[in-house]
Amino acid sequence: MNTPAQTVEPARDVILSASNVTVGFDRKVILENLDLEVYRGEILGFVGGSGTGKSVLMRAILGLIPKRGGTVSVFGFDLDRLSDSERSLVEQRWGVLFQHGALFSSLTVLQNIQVAMREYLDLSESLMNDLALLKLSLVGLPRDAATKFPSELSGGMIKRAALARALALDPEIVFLDEPTSGLDPIGAAAFDNLIMKLRDTLGLTVYMVTHDLDSLHKACDRIAVLADRKVLVEGPLEKLLDYPHPWVQDYFRGERSIRLNA
Repeated sequence: MNTPAQTVEPARDVILSASNVTVGFDRKVILENLDLEVYRGEILGFVGGSGTGKSVLMRAILGLIPKRGGTVSVFGFDLDRLSDSERSLVEQRWGVLFQHGALFSSLTVLQNIQVAMREYLDLSESLMNDLALLKLSLVGLPRDAATKFPSELSGGMIKRAALARALALDPEIVFLDEPTSGLDPIGAAAFDNLIMKLRDTLGLTVYMVTHDLDSLHKACDRIAVLADRKVLVEGPLEKLLDYPHPWVQDYFRGERSIRLNA
């Protein structure tokens, strides 16, 4: 008697792994023995209550704040085991959009985009100008935005300019910290569409810290929930809707998220 062949799903390519990560400040522990994996080509939404440590984890992954314990591996490299020069090569393979954009106020948009190019690449001025204008086009900004300073931009334009800067070195993964915060619903929806288009066009992996329910519903392939100093649950939205933790239920089945359950 022949038995049916079992279907085995292919292993997903882990582009980022955080294992047993602990982060704290003085006596306060923010994250404790946290585990998280991010898969190549996905848009991961990372959510949690205010003050739970969403941005703290992102900054610990990037090496901007120290860990008390645990391991962070990106592209298969344990970041703690790399030399400065080796880590620099890894860092050139990621891009970051900080909350509120964090553009350099004394530089034009074009100059902001070129910061990483000047730091890491040996290019002529004309080639850097062409590349920066290409990045502007990728994020949907007009050519004349290149000569403007951040103070001359709207909130939505600042987000797009900061995204263009994050894309300056053609990264494989981009970290987005609250990318739609402060945007009106139309602007936020347009930014979500842009992220999805760039993921599909450029083959990006996206790690997105957000509290925007519309972004989670529309743009994210998978969602990880931070609570009780760890990743409480991760998976598609449908899985989270049935997870019994009070905060998860309040967040994903509360009055403001009723439309997600329709």
